[in-house]
Amino acid sequence: MINITKIIAAVLVLLAIALGGYAWMLSRQAPAPAVAAAGPAAEPVKAKEVLVYPVVVAAKPLPAGEAIPADALRVERLTINPAGAFQDVNVAAGRVPVLDLAEGTPVMENQLVSGLAMRIGEGERAVAIKADEVMGVGNKIQPGDFVDVFITLKSDGKDVDRSQARLLLARKRVLAFGNASVDGMASKSPDKAAQQAQRNDNARTAVLAVPIDEVNRLTIGDASGRLMLALRNPADKSEPDPRLFAELPTALQPAQPKAGDARRGPLEGLDLAQAGLTTADLVTGGKGPTVRPLATEARAVAATPRAARTTRSGGLQVEVIRGDRSETVNY
Repeated sequence: MINITKIIAAVLVLLAIALGGYAWMLSRQAPAPAVAAAGPAAEPVKAKEVLVYPVVVAAKPLPAGEAIPADALRVERLTINPAGAFQDVNVAAGRVPVLDLAEGTPVMENQLVSGLAMRIGEGERAVAIKADEVMGVGNKIQPGDFVDVFITLKSDGKDVDRSQARLLLARKRVLAFGNASVDGMASKSPDKAAQQAQRNDNARTAVLAVPIDEVNRLTIGDASGRLMLALRNPADKSEPDPRLFAELPTALQPAQPKAGDARRGPLEGLDLAQAGLTTADLVTGGKGPTVRPLATEARAVAATPRAARTTRSGGLQVEVIRGDRSETVNY
């Protein structure tokens, strides 16, 4: 009995020693779980640093329709990378927003003016004219080409000798012809055969880049006669010498300068476009209604059936009829 008690006591002692040793081992391993627990907390911080992107944002409010100055933009590191966002300030500077952008707003491509308007140079305007296969060189014209614009003016049967054809505008850039455009947005099809078929469709319009002071010539020419596009090599930069021909008079006469004001120079740019151009001056080269223009009937307004009305200056009064409008001029 005594032996059994001794044996049990020895076992309990050994078990106590074993438990003590195990407890000691656990105490030695306790810092390891703490480090392991700190590891997952540190990983998200590293992940956030990896997912931060440089994004161009508005440094101050950007109004719609005004070019963005470089100092109105800054680069911020954001946790998101919006589609169409910019990473470089220089790329977005100078672009024009289509809507007001608040300070801190990311600047994105779809918020800025794009398309054909970005292909027009300063002082130019995009003007569309009627087109067909003959006028468009058999539909061989492509966006980016340079063309000369000729005009043909056909008079009536009584004045066939006054029909004329001449160069109207020289070396104008084609922005769009039919469905094809220099902005590359007309066709989304990756199939080159489909793009070629689309390009060969009968074009109904041609869009040209024209200096603002020459738009009047093109619009009146398109309305008064038949235009013809002549394709030219882009390396050929020759143009007619404007000094060889007299300038056409304007539809609106400039106001006379007041006493003491400096003498004004010739009209140009927007001022010349504002002054306008008449069909009669375009057709006659500025000689006015004394030379009978296309679709215009001039007849003397007689005081008697056989005599023209004489003005005080000794000239004649001529009534010019343009369609349903009648105008009396002196010459």
